[in-house]
Parts: sequence; structure tokens; C-alpha cells
Amino acid sequence: QVQLVESGGGLVQAGDSLRLSCAASGLTFSSYAMGWFRRAPGKEREFVTAISRSGGSTAYTDSVKGRFTISRDNAKNTVYLQMNSLKPEDTAVYYCAATYYSSTNSRPGDYAYWGQGTQVTVSS
Repeated sequence: QVQLVESGGGLVQAGDSLRLSCAASGLTFSSYAMGWFRRAPGKEREFVTAISRSGGSTAYTDSVKGRFTISRDNAKNTVYLQMNSLKPEDTAVYYCAATYYSSTNSRPGDYAYWGQGTQVTVSS
């Protein structure tokens, strides 16, 4: 059974940092590109970032460029999201997901597996 389990969310103040983790099991982790998505209150699910199977390519949505960094450790079957200089508009439930289709895929429909989500709340 494939499982993706996020952790590391919490309540922080604007300007602070968080590091999210997503631990994968039940799949050949290195065969999948990984992505992070988020869903803010009252808004649709939004692509945040993605990383290729080997970690050699990444993509970011414009609003997080220069602040967020995605990385992966295939030996640990884990993908990370380092979030710096957090803003109130980053408040959302963050989900990790796995896709077999491309290296930096921003389309949620192409992701076969999803985690349960972790809440990130940024106060002003």
C-alpha cells in the first residue's frame, strides 16, 4: 500500500521558517517525481514546487521563488520543503504528491499518490 506522510507544519509568525517532510513507502521512490501543493481557505488547490526523480531539476510557482526550496533524499525515501521568510498568504494545508509522468509536473491530475496534508499557519 502506497503511503505519503507529511510532517513539520505548525503555527509561526511572518518572517519565520519551517521545514516540511514527506516520507514515502510502498513505491519505488526514485521512479517518481515529487511535488508539493497547497490549499488555502476558500481557494483552489495550487501547485507550489516539484522535483525530478534524481533531484537534478526543480520548478517553483512565482510567489515562492527565492523563499522556498524543495529537495529529496532517495536513500531515505523522503522529500523536503524548506520554507523561509513566511508570509500570511502562505497559510494553507500543504500536500506532497508523486507522479510518474514528468520531472516537474504542475498538473494535480497527473499525480497518482497524495499525502494527508499538514497545516501551515502564518500570523502577521
